[in-house]
Amino acid sequence: MKRVRLVRHGESAANAGAATHDHATIALTAKGVEQAQEVARSVLYAPGLIVVSPFARAQATASVTAAAFASVPVETWPIEEFTYLAPARCVNTTVAQRRGWVDDYWAKADPSHRDGEGAESFLDLIERARAFLDRLATHPAQDILVFSHGQFLNAVAWLLECKQLQIDSPAMTDWRRYEINHHVPNGGGYTLTRAQDEPIWTLDHRTNLAAD
Repeated sequence: MKRVRLVRHGESAANAGAATHDHATIALTAKGVEQAQEVARSVLYAPGLIVVSPFARAQATASVTAAAFASVPVETWPIEEFTYLAPARCVNTTVAQRRGWVDDYWAKADPSHRDGEGAESFLDLIERARAFLDRLATHPAQDILVFSHGQFLNAVAWLLECKQLQIDSPAMTDWRRYEINHHVPNGGGYTLTRAQDEPIWTLDHRTNLAAD
């Protein structure tokens, strides 16, 4: 049986309402560091592999657990957060200041739309989520601990629970509703299992590895 624990990073400066310069380099807050430590304490035995997003807040969260299990290999995979707003126009803005842009993006409900240079489309996100599941399935490690981001983790969970094949405007709207209704807390996440030689992942349960 293959087991994969999916964990969202600890609280970041953006989560706490601060203005940020770059989506990829947002740091953890003091609370986020505490949550990373709580996640590490919740890992009772060494996994076979630690997988982490390239974004700084996920790397910082994973580093605490990686230090506790120094012999476990750590790999960086393209499981970064969904960047659907053009990074250049988001420089030094807060979540609250971006709210109108966010609402406009989701109201458009165009899966192929890219907001600008450096932004992904919804189709890009779903392609990355599917590639991630495929890579997990073929990796030889049987117990994998993954540090990623809320929207990316919910793209994975949505694909498994809703079994969407056609990614069109209604599917995009459905995912947005799913994301809002299944918000992943900082330090929380999901557990996936897959029986040997079985083609289907099971989303077993939602976990809160770090206390709010």
